[in-house]
Amino acid sequence: MEPGTVVLRAATADDIPAIAALYADEVRDHVATYEYDAPDAAEMLRRWRHLVDHGFPYVVAHLDGGFAGYGYAGPYRGRIGYQWTVEDTVYVRPDCHGRGVGRALLQRLIDDCAAMGFRQMVAVIGDGSNSASVALHERLGFQTVGVFRGLGRKQERWLDTVQMQRALGDGVATAPAGPAVNWPR
Repeated sequence: MEPGTVVLRAATADDIPAIAALYADEVRDHVATYEYDAPDAAEMLRRWRHLVDHGFPYVVAHLDGGFAGYGYAGPYRGRIGYQWTVEDTVYVRPDCHGRGVGRALLQRLIDDCAAMGFRQMVAVIGDGSNSASVALHERLGFQTVGVFRGLGRKQERWLDTVQMQRALGDGVATAPAGPAVNWPR
């Protein structure tokens, strides 16, 4: 494999320590997530298992042979009427930023979710000043549909939250054939 090639695959339980470590760094030191306390590996395993048991995609990326990031799609909201809409989540190790990892992860989630029959994907971007995440989503067809001012608070400051949206498959042009996954209740 050529150096710099991003390799994607479905996440497994063996990936959870690396996923938990990356997410812990985000929780502790950044504001992309509004979670205050970093969940341990056991909790991240529980969260991963909940999503994959319900059929949602959860993917890891490797770059130059090492773990580079992860992404998943999950329910946008809990009510059954939202069952054709997913929310994407992508985290990339800081030393892998700008190397195509985030784009590869997000494109894979878009493709997987469209193939599964989902009709909309929503990005909820913590910290409205996260221009890299906004630009990534824009490059892959998302449009900003709203900015919630001061919606979250972390690191002693109020944070805006950007919501972006992208149609998948037929979007709203046709009725869905059925539920895309075993919707978690």
